[in-house]
Amino acid sequence: MPDFSQRFLFDDTDVRGELVGLTDSYRHVLAKHPYPQPVAQLLGEMLAAASLLLGTLKFEGLLVLQARSSGAVPLLMVECSSAGELRGIARYQAEQVEADAGLTELMPDGVLAMTIDPKHGQRYQGIVELAGPTLADCLSNYFATSEQLPTRFWLGADGQRARGLLLQQLPADRLKEAEEREASWQHVVTLADTLKTEELLGLDNETLLHRLYHEEPLRLFEPRALQFRCSCSRERSAKALVSLGQADAELLLSEHAGSVVIDCQFCNQRYAFDAADVGQLFAGGGSDTPSDTRH
Repeated sequence: MPDFSQRFLFDDTDVRGELVGLTDSYRHVLAKHPYPQPVAQLLGEMLAAASLLLGTLKFEGLLVLQARSSGAVPLLMVECSSAGELRGIARYQAEQVEADAGLTELMPDGVLAMTIDPKHGQRYQGIVELAGPTLADCLSNYFATSEQLPTRFWLGADGQRARGLLLQQLPADRLKEAEEREASWQHVVTLADTLKTEELLGLDNETLLHRLYHEEPLRLFEPRALQFRCSCSRERSAKALVSLGQADAELLLSEHAGSVVIDCQFCNQRYAFDAADVGQLFAGGGSDTPSDTRH
């Protein structure tokens, strides 16, 4: 399974974990835009992070991770649905991207927002500064400052594969004493901190967990499939056009030689609407019969 998330649980302590590996979906995202290596790496880490976060939530809907800055990479954005469907995009200034640049150099004065948009229920958003040297540090800081369960991240990406490891302390069950809980948490985190990026990217889950926790009894659950899929559609593009109002839509037609083209920034799909399409939309005929839809 090239793209997956896989949960594991320590039997003797109140800690759960999640491992994510992305190959096909990561390559699909990178194929849509000519990203420089440092940007491709950051975007891969963001894809892995969103997939890990999805495993901590129980909801039907969409999780969005978005980082903004005043630097060479003004935007990183990843969406992950509860069905395990991923898409992502980065905006960058090519002339400002140094070959060996990291998060601090690429996204100074940045902020990270996590948005949970359930199909049923209230939308939630949390924001934290990009204050750490890596995206994993920033996400760990987010959980540390948001009064949620202690959670740590380890992320890696190399332009071919993106992977991530998450550890999260669970509510007291097996261990009741605060000192004992803290000691067990620090123990598993300290061992995870010994993990090298090349090990995270190169080892299968069983080997990785054995290398870190061969003295700790744990259970590894069945993996869950992840895949690249863009949520754009001709219907959604038509709704965006209708939201402008008929007068503005017809003005766009006149300004663009009789055809309005809506591009998806994530997958580069193009949806074209001519005068007949626009007339059909505002007559209540829908968008099922396009005059022209092309890549």
